[in-house]
Order: sequence, then structure tokens, then C-alpha cells
Amino acid sequence: MATTFTNPSPFPMGHPNDVYAQYFDGQSYNAPLGGTDQAKVANVTFEAGCRNHWHIHHKATQILIAVGGRGYCQFEGEPVRELRPGDVVVVPPETKHWHGASPNEPFSHIAVMTSEEGASNEWLEPVDPEEYSKLN
Repeated sequence: MATTFTNPSPFPMGHPNDVYAQYFDGQSYNAPLGGTDQAKVANVTFEAGCRNHWHIHHKATQILIAVGGRGYCQFEGEPVRELRPGDVVVVPPETKHWHGASPNEPFSHIAVMTSEEGASNEWLEPVDPEEYSKLN
């Protein structure tokens, strides 16, 4: 995994995502872009090979807008989906999923999270490294 790389997005890369580092394999960065009481918006950048663990957003919808590089997203029980700039993924509440960079390229997406009373994230197991390594 590279220690330095070029930001793949026109949005700010932000700071290392240390708060959630335990739920990521690899290095990610978080740049809050704004928000209201209804939704929060951030640019999340993943170094090549970085992905988050499987997780569920309880009572909240997440919208991912790919803005740089190449990444992947997968809903449980569905095939892996490649993401390129301009692709949009809507993650309904209670949907087990993961997302992150390709093994060989960094990736950035804008994450829009709805703010719902009682909403929470449930972090689960890491993505299977053998399955992830088959992506290119």
C-alpha cells in the first residue's frame, strides 16, 4: 500500500480517518463537506487496496457518489459492483454492504448520510481478503 499518492478527486482529501481506522483495511481519509440536521456530506478517499469492513446503517440511507479513481461496492448476496466517477449507489437502511478502492488504484466518493433519530452503524467482519484480491 502506498504511503503517498495523488488525490484522485477534485474534492479535498481531508485527514486520515483515524476515528474509524479499526473498521478499514488500509488507509482512508475523511473530508467533511457540510451538512444539515437532515444529512451529512463528506468526501472519503481510499488509498489503493483500502476498503471498509462489512457494515449496516440502521435507520439511515447512505448515498455514495463516485468522484475519482476506481472502487467497488457490494451488497450482501449480490455481485461486486465496480465504481467509476459519476456512478451513484443508494444504500437503503438495514443493507449489509462494503465499499472501497480497487486493489491497484485509489478511490474517492462523496458519502451522503441521512440523519435519522436512533440511527447507528453496525460494523461487522472484514471483506474476505482472498475474494478482494481477485478484483483488479
